[in-house]
Amino acid sequence: MPVDVALPNGMVVSCHQKHEVPLVALEVESYLAQGLSLRPGDTVFDVGANIGLFSLAAYEHCGSNLRVYAFEPVQAIFDLLRANVERNVPEQQVKVFAHGLSSGCQAADFAYYPRAPVISTAYPDHEADLQEIKEAVLGSIMFMEEAPLALRCLRWLPRALRGPLVGFALSLALRPESVTCRMRTLSQIVADHDIQRIDLLKVDVEKAELDVLEGIDDADWPKIEQAVVEVHDLGGRMARIEALLRAQGLGEIVIEQPPTLSGSNIHTIFARRPGPAV
Repeated sequence: MPVDVALPNGMVVSCHQKHEVPLVALEVESYLAQGLSLRPGDTVFDVGANIGLFSLAAYEHCGSNLRVYAFEPVQAIFDLLRANVERNVPEQQVKVFAHGLSSGCQAADFAYYPRAPVISTAYPDHEADLQEIKEAVLGSIMFMEEAPLALRCLRWLPRALRGPLVGFALSLALRPESVTCRMRTLSQIVADHDIQRIDLLKVDVEKAELDVLEGIDDADWPKIEQAVVEVHDLGGRMARIEALLRAQGLGEIVIEQPPTLSGSNIHTIFARRPGPAV
């Protein structure tokens, strides 16, 4: 059953898991960094929009003068994205799409985690995903003031007990459901809506980031001025994505790791076309 959460900016959003909101909001705050910027009148693609926290933050950042195209393929999450946009963006400048972006137009099977929607993925590896979350909790999340009280209380337990307790709790809580989602390519959206410029492409799609980028035709890459991409560095993916961005002219690149994911294989790539920082 969805619950409402008030954000620091006064907006109210609906979510399935209240504890995810402050942690995702913390990550959202980090996207406009390393020389990336947004200005009124810009156009943003929010790929992997989840419940819309980045779309709403970008919209407010630009004084309600922003065009956003937000994509979320999992229906249960998309329903919240749509509700949150309708509640907080009366001008309808945020367009929401009930499909994901990929390298082609097809259906894809996703692992949807009702107790942790933010990690739902088209590339599930249940044991590896559990281990990654466990390491993030033990390595950084339980020390953050944004974390739920139950996680912060782990600080007071002996170290020998923390790992087994977190592992057991995660094994009970993270039970995936299989859902089928519709996928299209970014270039199909660009053509359908006659988009001439994408000032910021944000991609956070839980291991499918290379698929999204491979769905961009060569003719559309020059329209993209900036990109921020969460990358799961598996099988040399970080190097492949960095090389692709450089080859397409987004040569000003910085790579860092979000504080909530310290010690994991997840990093953020910030990329923009050469020019003065603004």
